[in-house]
Amino acid sequence: MTAEEIQNFLQQEFPENPLIVESCENRRARLRLEVDQTHLRPGGTISGPTMMLLADTAVYAAILTTIGAVALAVTTNLNINFLRKPEPDKDLVGESWLMKVGKRLIVGEVIIYSQDDPEPVAHATCTYSIPPDSQPTEERC
Repeated sequence: MTAEEIQNFLQQEFPENPLIVESCENRRARLRLEVDQTHLRPGGTISGPTMMLLADTAVYAAILTTIGAVALAVTTNLNINFLRKPEPDKDLVGESWLMKVGKRLIVGEVIIYSQDDPEPVAHATCTYSIPPDSQPTEERC
């Protein structure tokens, strides 16, 4: 699936999802979240659940570009390390790549940045379970 196809798929399946699919290629995806007041927690930082949403969806997008539209793929594990406070007035960017693409499990990694800042604000790993009737195919984007 292309970035545009993934964006359309996410809007259809998860209409409340605010993320923008910027690119995808070869088991990788880059998503952006336009940060606004709804993503901030007391103290003026971006909330953990907001960053977890970005991490989870970035891995899902990398999966979609690799095996196609699999709506029933589900997260079985997400581990996130918050490394430093993100800038509350900058968008968040999540760059993901798939470390393992198996028949039933896919494991990915995500680095989250404040836009235009090279230092990561969070690092996550995520495992997805793939339904048995959805076998991985050649990578495409």
